[in-house]
Amino acid sequence: MRKSNRIPNFRNLGIHLRVLLWHVCLLALLTIVNAQPGWNAWQWGSDLAQLGAQWLPPLLLVLGALTLVYPWLARLPYRAGGAAIILLALVIMLVSAYGYDVWIAPLTVAQYWQGMLLCLGDVVLCLYYLDLLQRAYSPAIAEARLQALQARIRPHFLFNSLNAVLSLIRSQPQRAEAALEDMAELFRVLMADNRDLVPLSQELALCRQYLNIEKLRLDERLHCEWQLADIATDIMIPPLILQPLLENAVYHGIEPQAQGGVIHIEIKPSGNSLLLRLSNPLPLRSDKAGGNKMALNNIRERLRLHYDLEAQLRQYEAGQRYIVEITIPTRPMAEVVHG
Repeated sequence: MRKSNRIPNFRNLGIHLRVLLWHVCLLALLTIVNAQPGWNAWQWGSDLAQLGAQWLPPLLLVLGALTLVYPWLARLPYRAGGAAIILLALVIMLVSAYGYDVWIAPLTVAQYWQGMLLCLGDVVLCLYYLDLLQRAYSPAIAEARLQALQARIRPHFLFNSLNAVLSLIRSQPQRAEAALEDMAELFRVLMADNRDLVPLSQELALCRQYLNIEKLRLDERLHCEWQLADIATDIMIPPLILQPLLENAVYHGIEPQAQGGVIHIEIKPSGNSLLLRLSNPLPLRSDKAGGNKMALNNIRERLRLHYDLEAQLRQYEAGQRYIVEITIPTRPMAEVVHG
């Protein structure tokens, strides 16, 4: 599920945001340490802005360079990769200091050395922090959490579907047999080890089997419209991402309505990501809303464990419909996971 290389993934948005936050905190601490007598909050803000104007441009250059060379860094052993990161940061710091010396204000040799030593200490501390972060998100911990989340996915349709199948055994035995086969496949996936990604085609097949089962109960009240763009169905996604959303759509949006309704499922590329959009009639206000949020929170946390900040889930209401959108990166998994 996760990459074993300890080199931080500098193509992950979460890493960039954490590095920036780390430096903002560090600069804020430096302004407090260097505070003069009579120091106040206004002076602190002014000093922080001045210090940030000096340090943040080189930092952004370093992050940009590390993003470009990350595929090469990821192939190196940790110590060699760490040394390469330090060397790259020192070179960029030296070039930045030279540009400051030429175009803004002259620097002494001592200031050059001071800047280089501060840069060295900064990079070493930052690498240590990111290494601690990766240990906190170690495969054993993350996979155990994923397993716990998967175990909480409880299909609401189990007993209803069994009753529907029983009612068909005498009158339509072939249809009942097909429904039991769909249920067997569905529960095989639900009870499998779902820590790794699966092809999109597998998730789509699972969703269709689930809808076939629900069709036994709801018949003409349930209609689905699929909009699948020209995408490769071998794209890898987390398992059981779309099926629980369909379950929510049926349970909250279709089943309470006497006339039923239509579920729209749209899957299309969006830049370097895959967009999954599902909409259903706006649910009737009832005590079922809590289960809806539980399923969404479950999916959101599993996305975070797989992709950190690279995946997004949002829900909103528009045109009397309830809409859920999931955005998943389509880059290789080794370039997406954090740590």
